[in-house]
Amino acid sequence: MRILLGIALLLASHLGWAKWHGDAQDIMGTKVSVALWLEDDQKAEQAVAAVMAEMRRIDQHFSPYIETSELYRVNQLAPKASAKNPLVISAELAAIIAKANHYSELSDGAFDITFASLGRYYDYRNKLTPSEQQREELLPAINYRLIHLDTQNNRLWFEHPKVYIDLGGIAKGYAVDKAIEIVQGFGIKHASVTAGGDSRVIGDKLGRPWLVGIKNPRADAVAITLPLEDVAVSTSGDYERYFIDDKGERVHHIINPRTGKSTNGVNSVTIIGPLGFDTDPLSTTVFVLGAEKGMALINRLPGFDAVIIRSDGKVSYSEGLRPPE
Repeated sequence: MRILLGIALLLASHLGWAKWHGDAQDIMGTKVSVALWLEDDQKAEQAVAAVMAEMRRIDQHFSPYIETSELYRVNQLAPKASAKNPLVISAELAAIIAKANHYSELSDGAFDITFASLGRYYDYRNKLTPSEQQREELLPAINYRLIHLDTQNNRLWFEHPKVYIDLGGIAKGYAVDKAIEIVQGFGIKHASVTAGGDSRVIGDKLGRPWLVGIKNPRADAVAITLPLEDVAVSTSGDYERYFIDDKGERVHHIINPRTGKSTNGVNSVTIIGPLGFDTDPLSTTVFVLGAEKGMALINRLPGFDAVIIRSDGKVSYSEGLRPPE
């Protein structure tokens, strides 16, 4: 459910600055980039390569489109499994699904990886939506409570035969966290990793904060710039995968699990917090909840902040980002 280009890290003017190293590659259906500072050039290049290798590993394991991936296997077999004969999955996938279910419970289903039971039939490139017959048949399969997960034994089964899950609203945030762990393992103190709309930075930019730009949802420009250090940032927006239908309405990929249709009322949500594993699902959660309910949720969660750009162009800030009166 995540959305690339919602966040653009405004890195140093030139990665060619002495001892800055970086790379950008197309992985996970988006642009993955890394920038880091280290005096040892060889070690820095090893770290950059290790980040890209980890991103490719996560993509190969958790893409719903790659037939050899574990997630593809789950979607094929978990609907046929049962409480008596559950599917064995990896501990890593079990942890990701457990985190997704946590945010489903926290939001009363506003975040729900089973949205894909119907959502996968949207074709944004060819401007196609699911038929009414598909909607009627598959809406009952959108319900995170149909996912039965045993985290102690890494067993899984789906209660409905049409349940299909997609980790697009959480996997990229997880991936940037794993990449940062790798970077830190090399002893690096200043770095950024970005995967589409999900970013995480450690340290500062050698005496200056990282500048994170929030895109104007209706223009090719940065609307808001935030100076940040040692945080994760995730943006969900209605401007990345979308089309305008014959009624003049925007059909985009952030699906409301209750209706199976695109969520209205918000153009973009940016969440700031300690880990991408949390900011990624929270940005989708708040988008679906809407500005009022979504901001109320963020204001209840210690350590998280939000910037919401509404459909009327108004911008809302969480309590932690508001300037003192």
